Amino acid sequence: MRSFVLRTATIAGAIVVAACVEYAPITPTAEMATQAPTAGSPTLQVVATPADAKSYVINFTGSQLPADLAAQLSAAGGTVTRTVDQIGVAVAASSDPRFAARAAKINGVADVTEDIDVQWVAPERIVDAGDFDPAASFGATEAFRQIQWAPDAISAPAAWDLGARGAGARVAIVDGGIHSTHQDIAPNLDVAHSRSFVTGRAFNFDQARDTLGVCRLNDTFWHGTHVAGIVGAPGQGLGTVGIAPSATLIGVKVLHCGSGSFASVIAGIVYAATPIAEGGAGADVINMSLGALFPRQGVGAAKLAVALGKATTYAYQRGVTVIAALGNNAADLDHTANLIFVPAMSPHVIAVSATGPMGWALGVNNFDRPASYTNFGQSAVTFAGPGGDFVLPGEAPCTKPLNPSGSLTRPCWVFDLVLAPQRGAGSAINSYAWAAGTSMATPAVSGVAALIIGKFGRIGPAAVERRLRQSADDLGKPGNDDFYGGGRVNALRAVQ
Repeated sequence: MRSFVLRTATIAGAIVVAACVEYAPITPTAEMATQAPTAGSPTLQVVATPADAKSYVINFTGSQLPADLAAQLSAAGGTVTRTVDQIGVAVAASSDPRFAARAAKINGVADVTEDIDVQWVAPERIVDAGDFDPAASFGATEAFRQIQWAPDAISAPAAWDLGARGAGARVAIVDGGIHSTHQDIAPNLDVAHSRSFVTGRAFNFDQARDTLGVCRLNDTFWHGTHVAGIVGAPGQGLGTVGIAPSATLIGVKVLHCGSGSFASVIAGIVYAATPIAEGGAGADVINMSLGALFPRQGVGAAKLAVALGKATTYAYQRGVTVIAALGNNAADLDHTANLIFVPAMSPHVIAVSATGPMGWALGVNNFDRPASYTNFGQSAVTFAGPGGDFVLPGEAPCTKPLNPSGSLTRPCWVFDLVLAPQRGAGSAINSYAWAAGTSMATPAVSGVAALIIGKFGRIGPAAVERRLRQSADDLGKPGNDDFYGGGRVNALRAVQ
């Protein structure tokens, strides 16, 4: 076993303690190239802009962009860099300080706001589980299945036994890059419809931040990869199994190193929600294990949040269930005055809080304990899901069995986190990590949504949410609850 150096980091949907593992930086290859957008998808125009140019999000009052938009923005002193025609949003670059005022006078423009880069993903605890040799772990069950408590917490195995495994459902992972060759990702990944909305970065490439907040190449934890595995690791007798092991995964990269612009997130949502026949990804479910606190009213981020809401509304109108992490600030969102956590609290989004055990490796099966870090509030939480926790005191070791033989020893508190795939060191494709956060709870809920769609068809987001609500375990006080919202999701009851 390798030695571990625990570190404290700051990523937005996960809580982490990561092993320091050094390996050579990778270089993007032809396989990793960003695919060109197809007809109907949000268009990104690569244009030469001055070094001092700023990016602006231009939100129109309706869902239509004028045919002569490029000419009008050019006359205002800007250059179009992206259009999201489906929701009436455009992005332009300009170094002219008067551009925003001029562009705001264009007929139909609601507002022109300087775009901002946001640290949407901030894990604070990660533990590396290391690489695993599939030849040594091949058997009737997954190598790590006995240390995956999250599927059991929501009765997913019983749903699988009924044949509900998410076949036919398409889940877009709107996040950072996905390690597309991982053994627990590749079999279910739709590479052809995966896309990147981060300029110059492929959908299957990412980086992570070190303890100083520096984006570096030599980190193995890729947030989007971990999230994707929780949704849909295929269950093939190798490593882990996802909540919806037969669902199709789609990588939609909108973040790099946990950061991204509003424009990228908006475009990624719209692309994911647009049918394949219209140039989109054709998702049934959008998982967003990302988010941040923003003002409800005012200028700047508040205006950008309005444009983001147009994207989530568009997804809902196209029949897509949108599910997002509610965040790890331990904040009472019923009493945050002018603050809102988006996209979880954007229109038509299912917001997920986290539960996590304390002492599971010691036999304490309190899966429904509210996680120490989760945001909460009756006005904010829709459902709860298993996100893990890390508050068990001490560094006493615990040992848990692997399949078909062997064992893994770690500090007991580590086993309270959620285990899923990560990017391996070097060329390794079979590496795993523990992490905790609403980022981990959200894909569990998305996985249950995929089971529903796989079982009952594309019934629409309202019907999916209704079935989630009717089948959830009502924890806490009866009815809507501060920590659990409509309840902790139950996969078995959801498909019965």
